[in-house]
Amino acid sequence: MSDAQREADLHHSSPITHHPLHLALVRQRYTDFGGAERFVANAVEALRQEGAQLTLVTRQWKQGGGGQALICDPFHIGSLWRDWGFARCVCNTLKKHSFDLVQSHERIACCDIYRAGDGVHREWLKQRRRSMGLLGRIGIALNPYHHYVMAAERSLFDSPRLKAVICNSRMVKDEIRRYFGTPENKLHVIYSGVDTAAFHPGLKTLHRESVRAQYMIPIEAPLFLFVGSGFERKGVGTLLAAFARLPGAPYLMVVGKDKNQDQFQRMAIRMKIQDRIRFTGGQADTKPYYGAADAFVLPTRYDPFPNAALEAFASGLPVITSTKSGAAELIENGKNGYVCDALDERCLAHAMAAALGPGQAERQAAARATVEALDIRATTPQLLQLYLDLAAPSG
Repeated sequence: MSDAQREADLHHSSPITHHPLHLALVRQRYTDFGGAERFVANAVEALRQEGAQLTLVTRQWKQGGGGQALICDPFHIGSLWRDWGFARCVCNTLKKHSFDLVQSHERIACCDIYRAGDGVHREWLKQRRRSMGLLGRIGIALNPYHHYVMAAERSLFDSPRLKAVICNSRMVKDEIRRYFGTPENKLHVIYSGVDTAAFHPGLKTLHRESVRAQYMIPIEAPLFLFVGSGFERKGVGTLLAAFARLPGAPYLMVVGKDKNQDQFQRMAIRMKIQDRIRFTGGQADTKPYYGAADAFVLPTRYDPFPNAALEAFASGLPVITSTKSGAAELIENGKNGYVCDALDERCLAHAMAAALGPGQAERQAAARATVEALDIRATTPQLLQLYLDLAAPSG
C-alpha cells in the first residue's frame, strides 16, 4: 500500500480533522427518563469527542456539560400550539445561523436529517384504535392535535430539503416507506446503541439484594421488570392482566412515570395482585432495577425501538415484548426472549411463565450476546459517517 493510500485511509477512519462538522440537533425538551433524550445526550457527547461542533436547538435542556444551545420557547397553551409554535420558532431561528447539517428529533420540515425516534403517528393511531370503542375512535378522529401531527409528518417527508431519515428499527423504515413513499436511499437503519459497560449482568451481584430489600421483595421470588413512561402506550394494562394469570407468587416492578398511575394501581387492586406489584415512579438511574429482576416485560402497543429493551438485554435479562416493538427484531423466541401481540394477555402470560422455566441461565447469556455488537461506541461511527457523507459536496 502506498503512503498516499495510507493517508487516505487514515482520513477516512478519522474524518473530522481540519474542518469540524457543525451540526444542529433539534429536540423540544430533555427528561432523564426519555429514551430519545438519552440518545441525544449520548450522541452529543460522542460527537464532541470526535471533534464535531454541536448546537442544541431546544425549548428546555437540563443536560449539563459544554456546548451551546439556542432556546426556542414560545408561549403556548395545549400540545397543538406547543408543537406548532416550537416548529415555527426553530425554522425562523435556523435561518439566522449557519450549520453544515440540521438533525431534528421533532416533526419539522426545515431539517436535513430526521431521526424517526417516535415512529409514524398514523401507525400509532392505528394500533391505539384496536383497543378502543366507538367513542374513543371518534375522539381520535375529531382531535385536532392528531391532524396537526399527521400534516407535519407529511410536510416533513415531502420536504425537498430532507436528505436522510434515521430509523431506529426496520419496522419504522418499512412504515415510512409504506405511508410516505420515501426513497430507499434516504432511509438509514441505525439502532440507538447501549452502554454495555454500564449495563451488564454483574448488576445482579451489585443490586439484587439491596433493591429487593428496599421494596420488600423476597430474594428468591421471581421478579419481572417493566421500564417505561406512558403506561397506556407501553401496555401496562395488558401486563397486569397477564401477570394476574401467572401461577405461584412472582413479583412485578413497574419503573416509570405516568400521570394516570393511580388508575393502574386501582386495576391491580381489582385483580387482587397489588401486594406483589411495586410502582416505583420514574428513576434517573435504572441500573439497580435491572440487577434486581429476572426478566423484562414490555408489551407496548407501539414503540419504534425502546432503549429499555436494549438495556435489559445488556443486563442479561430475556426480553418479552410485542410485535409492534422494534426490539422484536432482535428476539429469537425462546432463546433470548418472546414476542406476543400487544393485546394478547394469554400469550403474554405464557411467555412470562416460560421465561422462568428451564434454561433460564442460557436465556440470560443469549440476552447479553444479543447486544454485544450494539454498544453505543460501535453505533456512533455509523452516525458520524452518515453526517460526513451528507455534508460532503456530493452528499
